[in-house]
Amino acid sequence: MKSKTFSAIGGWQSFMFCLGMYVVALFFSIFICSAVFYAIKGGSYPNKSVTIDKAVSAGKETMASVAK
Repeated sequence: MKSKTFSAIGGWQSFMFCLGMYVVALFFSIFICSAVFYAIKGGSYPNKSVTIDKAVSAGKETMASVAK
């Protein structure tokens, strides 16, 4: 009786490895290119004027505050 082998799958191993490395490289290149783009552009957020709440900064020391 002839046993079944999966030797045909071994031929696809190098192809699947290259395809996997391509997907990983594509995934990381999106983050690297966007980081370089925002570094050259000057930030990922539009310029907003920063206002300091006078009541908060009048006499108390605060670690952080969020103003609307």
